[in-house]
Amino acid sequence: MKILLVDDEVELTDPLSRLLTREGYSVDATYDGTSGSNLAEIGSYDLLILDWMLPGKTGLDICQELRRQGKTTPVLFLTAKDTLDDRVQGLDAGADDYLVKPFELRELLARVRALLRRTGTESYSSTKGKLVVADLELDIENQIAYRHGRIIELSQKESQLLQYFMENAGQLLTHGQILHHLWQNEEQPNSNV
Repeated sequence: MKILLVDDEVELTDPLSRLLTREGYSVDATYDGTSGSNLAEIGSYDLLILDWMLPGKTGLDICQELRRQGKTTPVLFLTAKDTLDDRVQGLDAGADDYLVKPFELRELLARVRALLRRTGTESYSSTKGKLVVADLELDIENQIAYRHGRIIELSQKESQLLQYFMENAGQLLTHGQILHHLWQNEEQPNSNV
């Protein structure tokens, strides 16, 4: 999933970009509104994270332009503008969420996940016997996982379990659902599995 991050505070943008990348997102970052607007118009993004106050063009302007063009890409404002009127104006301009600086990283990541879920963005992709969730890839046929370029060999049950988790990424699975899925026609193991 691809995120565009537009914020003129380099001391925030660079570490935030690295964090989102570690979380498995592909991130393009820019520090001014004009570049951000250009990237948002020509790029294909699953989410835009915009600061309001930007040199060149404001985040509010970018959001309004995208909505006028009929683009429905989710927009999260990440800004120091913290009055009720600011929040209402940002949401009325077409933003899907609004988070005031300073913020907690865990909350930002939760809001990113929620926006991507809410908009129906796939949490995993599947092509020819492979599943990909964030930076984890599973070759179903060969029972091999790849992460950060490293090969992880799996047993048959480990591969089945990982495949089940990846196919249900972002969903809460009960102990019973997992046991039933993995041991459908077999004797189920003890409850410590």
